[in-house]
Amino acid sequence: MTTDPIAEYLTRLRNAIMANHRIVEVPSSNIKKEITKILFEKGYITNFKFEDEGVKSKIKIALKYHPVNKMSAITKLERVSKPGLRKYANAKEMPKVLNGLGIAIISTSQGLMTDKEARELNVGGEILCYIS
Repeated sequence: MTTDPIAEYLTRLRNAIMANHRIVEVPSSNIKKEITKILFEKGYITNFKFEDEGVKSKIKIALKYHPVNKMSAITKLERVSKPGLRKYANAKEMPKVLNGLGIAIISTSQGLMTDKEARELNVGGEILCYIS
């Protein structure tokens, strides 16, 4: 049992990218499903599938690579808020990842969203991770 399931999710993605895998399977949870949807909407992954097999459910994620140079669409995954040290930001202090080229995934009272969406809705929350 891991104490930080989001960090484990990001590590599985990072390891699959480093090994040039096309598909990675991760254990499913509601927050991981929402992070996966955001990654798909922002174009960091090709596709995803939620598989519910009784007690164990998992997410299959198809990673996205450039067709010519085989570089991954995701270059960096960084966990920000950890169980031992939570990081929060209000709408005015929302961080910009790579000067707006990357995204920060924020857990707000209105659900998970990117830093840009949180700024537009003028809500703050817990900064879960940076993706670029």
